[in-house]
Amino acid sequence: MVDVIVVGAGPTGLMLAAELRLHGLRVVVLERDTEPTKQVRALGLHVRSIEIMDQRGLLERFLAEGTEYRVGGFFAGIDRPWPEHMDTAHGYVLGIPQTATERLLTEHAAEVGVELRRGQELIGLDQDDDGVTAHLADGSLRARYLVGCDGGRSTVRKLLGIAFPGEPAKHETLLGEMEATTPLDELTAIVAEIRKTQKRFGLGPLPSGGYRVVVPADGVSEDRSAPTLEDFRTQLIKTAGTDFGVHSPRWLSRFGDATRQAERYRVGRALLAGDSAHVHPPTGGQGLNLGIQDAVNLGWKLAASVRGWAPEGLLDTYEAERHPVAADVLSTTRAMMELMSTEPGPRAVRGLFAELVEFDEVNRYLIEKITAVSVRYDCGDGHSLVGRRLRDVPVGDGRLYELMRSGRGVLLDQAGGLSVGGWGDRVDRVVGAVGEVDVPGVLVRPDGHVVWVGDDQGGVEVALERWFGAP
Repeated sequence: MVDVIVVGAGPTGLMLAAELRLHGLRVVVLERDTEPTKQVRALGLHVRSIEIMDQRGLLERFLAEGTEYRVGGFFAGIDRPWPEHMDTAHGYVLGIPQTATERLLTEHAAEVGVELRRGQELIGLDQDDDGVTAHLADGSLRARYLVGCDGGRSTVRKLLGIAFPGEPAKHETLLGEMEATTPLDELTAIVAEIRKTQKRFGLGPLPSGGYRVVVPADGVSEDRSAPTLEDFRTQLIKTAGTDFGVHSPRWLSRFGDATRQAERYRVGRALLAGDSAHVHPPTGGQGLNLGIQDAVNLGWKLAASVRGWAPEGLLDTYEAERHPVAADVLSTTRAMMELMSTEPGPRAVRGLFAELVEFDEVNRYLIEKITAVSVRYDCGDGHSLVGRRLRDVPVGDGRLYELMRSGRGVLLDQAGGLSVGGWGDRVDRVVGAVGEVDVPGVLVRPDGHVVWVGDDQGGVEVALERWFGAP
């Protein structure tokens, strides 16, 4: 028996598996596909995901392969400058293709000891009070817990009988990488003109050569089979008046705007994370980031449950905290899809929104929503920091995120009068000045969220027991 089976080797599954390994659990990742995908659906990391990579010592690898962008335009493509003084030490979007993100997370997972089994498809599962049995085409595997990170058509979700309410796709978009013969300056001018009214269209050069093409399709396909190059040519002519001489495709795909969320994220010892728990249009680039943040919220809680020190109800806070976050993302993407319509009514509303976003506070509000900076969990009453993710701040001669590489909780003790007592095997105490935080003591969970602020030992012990179990 292993500790946890993770089904799906996308960014969510890989991140979760690595988080579990930080706590010494034996983790097996089952992936149906024999090779990593070549399709590039997601194009970047938002603020909170960038912070997660920094917390785990991975950011330099990602920065080396990505590009920093300090631009707005994430809310339905309405251009505005990046807000100043956001609550982060990483005030930018990191442009990096999903294939690079998956490769870097696969390398990280291997380094920390995750066992990845490709070509292993889940066909059934059973569970009892002691664990879960995953049935595969060529045998079975037993674990104490199982997490489905297997995408929008999740086999795990279906086997668990979890409802997936929402709306089916009303629009579909073709996506692919290919060559084009139209000269770049002419191509750029045509694309700029079309995008004045059609925000679901895009065609631009790739760093590796060739072009990424995004073009609206007619209707929604019945079987969701991959489109052909001729499909792209037809839709490009319909949208832009030219097919740009596209040829030699690397890969071709399609995606819809279905918007759904699992009614619950847990049945017994089986859980859902990432796209298996929620799907929505890619507008704003939130999907991959939402899944990575699911994984980091769940990882330490699941590890605590396996290790036996989790306080009662800790694992249930995963759904309690992450379900509302995903629901808000779904609502936001619904609004953005309406604003990107070419119909007169939505275009008029979009124009009004463009005027409103000229106000700095409106722009900040929307960008913080898209980048998850505004997320605050219900971690108790008190200081305004409680429930929020703490930005990377100077601590003594170092910085906070360097102190969190082990995946443990951290008590920041500026005055030197606090103690972690019997929680020393789960929480590190760091004594010294904390820059930018004008409070005597701060207790931070392994996922970076603050659960207590104060100066009294009794108060911190209550918080330690609530989040880290008995001493």
